[in-house]
Amino acid sequence: MRISRRNVLLFTGLAALLPPSGTGADAAQMQKKPLQRIAFGSCAGQDQPQPIWEPIVGNKPDLFLFVGDNIYGDTEDMQVMRDKYARLGAQPGYKKLTATCPVLATWDDHDYGVNDGGAEYPKRRESQQVFLDFFGEPKNSPRRSREGVYDARVYGPPGKQVQIILLDTRYHRGPLKRREPENRALGPYVPNPDPAVTVLGDAQWRWLEAQLRVPAEVRIIASSIQVVPEDHGWEKWMNFPHERERLFNLIRGTKAAGVLFISGDRHLAELSMMDGGVGYPLYDLTSSALNRSAQRWRPYETNRHRVGTMNWGDNFGLISIDWERQDPQISLQIRDVDGDITLQRKIYLSTLQPGVIR
Repeated sequence: MRISRRNVLLFTGLAALLPPSGTGADAAQMQKKPLQRIAFGSCAGQDQPQPIWEPIVGNKPDLFLFVGDNIYGDTEDMQVMRDKYARLGAQPGYKKLTATCPVLATWDDHDYGVNDGGAEYPKRRESQQVFLDFFGEPKNSPRRSREGVYDARVYGPPGKQVQIILLDTRYHRGPLKRREPENRALGPYVPNPDPAVTVLGDAQWRWLEAQLRVPAEVRIIASSIQVVPEDHGWEKWMNFPHERERLFNLIRGTKAAGVLFISGDRHLAELSMMDGGVGYPLYDLTSSALNRSAQRWRPYETNRHRVGTMNWGDNFGLISIDWERQDPQISLQIRDVDGDITLQRKIYLSTLQPGVIR
């Protein structure tokens, strides 16, 4: 894509308003080499064995993304929360991971502090600081003063840039709407039609719009809950249909190219895809769980947007990008605890450009 001098100046000015993606040597290193292998996962019980780290490390990722339920905290006692993070940090495999590559993280409900929780959780400010402490966020980081753990980084040289956007779907999220008790077998929630109820909150929405205008070839948006699926009755963006549509409209309005969603939470793995009206297919690669997966098929888990086999058993996600091709190829994978590929879809970067779907 050709960028005019006017747009370069616009983006330069915009970048000055955005939080830094790293400082000093870290920032310089991020710009040198393009990301080629990004691993991710969710739902790690800190008190159970975590053999999944061995195949993750064996795949030599350039970066690992924790997309939620990084521990099962479920408490309002911050010392209990710290102790549970410490048990994750003591896992031998996790230590190997942190010695192998950087780790970025957002949270879901259990590491936030309460199952299916949102803005009503009374210890969200305190929990945020414990989260940031564990993941080594500097004391002067913008994440320390924000309401929510959302963040973004850009890696790689111009022309091969990957933007990582970490959403916070908990801190500001409004109330869920519950299904009638006799139908709870389908899941406890139904869409909340109230347009005043938010998922991200006003400040995070403004921040996300600015991030989607930052130049990048590939944008990996990490959402702890699924974005594309809409049929099951558990937590997902479709529980707030106006907010999901706002997300798609924002991608379309900013003409943001290269968007790929990753998600967790569901204790299964699958790849979903839809035309969200953005001009190209929207993929949502779900990986869950690192050590707490459902161990058998769930035939009632319908998903009209599923484009790959639903996987059960412990798993992690891997996104690999072959930048050497004239049209870079992106491989979306789910791998099991043995490191074997159980789901894969290869797509070309050219298919993630506005205007592909007409």
